[in-house]
Amino acid sequence: MDKRKLPPALRLENVGYRRDAGAAPVLSGVSFTVPAGQWVAIAGRNGSGKSTLLRLIAGLLPASEGGIEAAGTRIGPASLSEIRRRIGIVFANPDNQFVGQTVADDIAFGLENRCLKPEEIERRLLRYAELLEIADLLDRHPAYLSGGQKQRAAIAAVLALEPDIVLFDEAGSMLDESAKRELLAIMRQLREAGGYTMISVTHDSEELLAADRAILLANGTVAADGLPSELLKSERLLEACRLQAPYVLQVCRALRRQGVDVDDYLTEKELIDALWPSGSIMSPVAGKERIFGVL
Repeated sequence: MDKRKLPPALRLENVGYRRDAGAAPVLSGVSFTVPAGQWVAIAGRNGSGKSTLLRLIAGLLPASEGGIEAAGTRIGPASLSEIRRRIGIVFANPDNQFVGQTVADDIAFGLENRCLKPEEIERRLLRYAELLEIADLLDRHPAYLSGGQKQRAAIAAVLALEPDIVLFDEAGSMLDESAKRELLAIMRQLREAGGYTMISVTHDSEELLAADRAILLANGTVAADGLPSELLKSERLLEACRLQAPYVLQVCRALRRQGVDVDDYLTEKELIDALWPSGSIMSPVAGKERIFGVL
C-alpha cells in the first residue's frame, strides 16, 4: 500500500514552544503531517528542539503555540488520557522506564494499569516478548541485562500497550555499536510489519537512512523535510544540523580525493557495483578491503 495515501496519524500546525513566558522559543512554526504507517526520523544539532518536539507529540509538554493532532485527536489537557493510549515512547535510557522486579513484571505493569483481563495480559506479554526475542529473559531482573537487552525489554513494554504511534527518543544513544545495530534491525522489523507509525529522534545517519522520511531541525524550525537518501547527500544540511555523513558516502568522497571517478552512494552494494565494471577493484573481497580502507 502506498503510505502517502493513508490518512494522517500525526499533524502539527505552526507548533511553538517556550520554556517560560518571554523566553526565546525552543521551537517555532513547526508544521508537518505524518501518514499512518510511515517512519520519520528527526535529526538536528544539540539544542535544535528534537527531544522537545517528541515530548510535545507525546503530550508530556504543552505546546505554547499552534496545535498537534495525533490519531485523530487534538492533544490538550482534556485528551491526555486518550493520547497516552495511542502513543508510546521509548527513551534513551531504558533504566528510566523499568518499574518491575522482573522483565515480565515490567511488561505487565502498564497492562495491569489499564485493567486488562489476566488472560489478555498473559497473551500480550508472551506475544511481545517473542517478537523482541526476550522470552528467555522474562524472569530476569532488568538491572542484570545488557544494554541491548534492556532496550528490547523497554520496547516490548511499550509495544504491549499496542499504541498507534511509537516514539523513539535517541533510543540508541547509550548503546554500543552491536546493540545499536540490533535496535536498528528491530525498528526495520516494526516498519515492515506495518501497523505502527514511528517517529525517531537520532544523531545516527544509518538510522536516518533506514527511515522512510527525514525531518532536519535547525534553530527550532524545520530546515529540510524529504527522502533521507537525498538530504544526507547535502553537505550544507549536514553541517547545519551537525550530522556525520553515512560511512559509505564518506568513502565515496575520499575516493574522489584520491582521483577515483565515483558518484555519491549510500550503500556498500551501490558503491562496489559502480566500481567493479571500471576495474577500480580487483575482486569483491579485496575490493571491499581497498575501498573501505581509504578513510
